[in-house]
Amino acid sequence: MNASTNLDPVNDIQLRPAVMADKPALLALEQALVKAERPFNSWFIDGQIFYYDLDHFIQHDQTQLLVAEAGGEIIATGYLQIRTSKPSLRHDREGYLGFMYVTDAYRGKGVNKMIMHELMDWAKAQGVRDFYLDVYAQNQTAIRAYEKLGFEASLVNMKLSSG
Repeated sequence: MNASTNLDPVNDIQLRPAVMADKPALLALEQALVKAERPFNSWFIDGQIFYYDLDHFIQHDQTQLLVAEAGGEIIATGYLQIRTSKPSLRHDREGYLGFMYVTDAYRGKGVNKMIMHELMDWAKAQGVRDFYLDVYAQNQTAIRAYEKLGFEASLVNMKLSSG
């Protein structure tokens, strides 16, 4: 992967692998993502929630964590982790996508699509051809965006609280 691929010369958006120095910005984006997802999950605890082990994502050779920058500011992120597939599937390895977040000012400009394509290209170079992600069923905006990229629903996660 080219460490500074120019994605949109008009807005000077650059895509690159995350580094440890990006951690404060990534933690802030993670909290923005949690805030955006809170309306879809009434079971979230109050306060800060941390979804990701960012140190592991930055350092692990089977994970690619990317950031998109504009004007020296991180405006989007996403990761792909190569995982072992369930034994019941036809493929041995798969790419799991997550931490897909774009700041408000850059939504609708194709930044998430650029990140996803770069991540999937990275995984394809390692022989991975099957990709998965999770999205809240009520998040129709995200679902439509993923469907435009060719994703389709394959498993529904259901919940019940008996308390």
